[in-house]
Amino acid sequence: MSESAQQKDTTAVLQQAVKDILATIDQQREQEIITRRFGLYERKETLEQIGELLGITRERVRQLEKAILIRLKIASEDGKIPATQDIEKLIVRDLSEHGRVARVADLADRLTGSKATNATKSHLVFIGEISPRLTTINENDNYHQAIGIGEYGDEKQIRAKVDDIAKVIKKHGEPVTVETLFDMVQGYETPAQVQALASLSKLLAHLKDMWGLVKWPTVNPKNIRDKIYVILADNGKPMHFSEIAEKIKESEFKRKNVTTQAIHNELIKDKRFVLIGRGIYALDSWGYNKGTVSDVISDVLRKAGEPLHRDEIVKRVLKSRQVKETTILLNLQSKSEFKRVAKATYNLAEPK
Repeated sequence: MSESAQQKDTTAVLQQAVKDILATIDQQREQEIITRRFGLYERKETLEQIGELLGITRERVRQLEKAILIRLKIASEDGKIPATQDIEKLIVRDLSEHGRVARVADLADRLTGSKATNATKSHLVFIGEISPRLTTINENDNYHQAIGIGEYGDEKQIRAKVDDIAKVIKKHGEPVTVETLFDMVQGYETPAQVQALASLSKLLAHLKDMWGLVKWPTVNPKNIRDKIYVILADNGKPMHFSEIAEKIKESEFKRKNVTTQAIHNELIKDKRFVLIGRGIYALDSWGYNKGTVSDVISDVLRKAGEPLHRDEIVKRVLKSRQVKETTILLNLQSKSEFKRVAKATYNLAEPK
């Protein structure tokens, strides 16, 4: 069987497993509660919504849900629900190869070989809840919904590991690769484990292989300016604004449909970007300063503290501006702020 066929078969097996498990629940009302709470066939519903439908209180729905899941888990442990064991093996095998824990969305995509449906993700969460070999991590403001191998830890222990990794990154103060992060933390066998845990945190984000806090634009660029910064920083050298636009369109950014004119407008507005040539921009953190060619010449002479030969001036100016040599020489000869003090040698003119 091909990989594609196996993945389609996985979806069918998962659907059948859920039907078989629900069939072990005798009361129709209890089936209704589980189906609606997990969104097994339609959208997930709240305790209040289910209570109104069934004519019982929110608290009673919660009590029944808890009792049903405990009963199903015990039955699974006793081997009375074979369907659970079949899916459990598939999930454990995948998690063993990908760091022992995973976001439900990532796990579902891998098992089905495509962008998984909400129903498939709900099926996995349900299986995870009643499986004796699995641990589920519920979603909240800090964590994505996830499933892990049970022997790797319970929900509280896995969340603690995720928190420790986030703290290490925050203390480091800048994005790191998974390999570097692996060296910085303790108690993990492979970088894959560290990456799997990091992916569970809503406080962290990554771009390519770099991980950092979600508020850091270098790993989670939210606007055009941040994306420009990432492209320039990754390139490591000045770029023309049209080239920056093309790189953004080719990137892994979530929103990358931008116009060349929009890129140019943002480059002009942001102080982090320095125009160093005709349409060519650099980062100010690379040592480039804003200003005209004559401003750069003045800065070069001021820092030198002595007259410089025109060739040396040209050499130094070209380190921060991509302009023609003739433009530099023309400024030296025509601007009143410079004076020739010897043959082909210039200094700043004295203030009047």
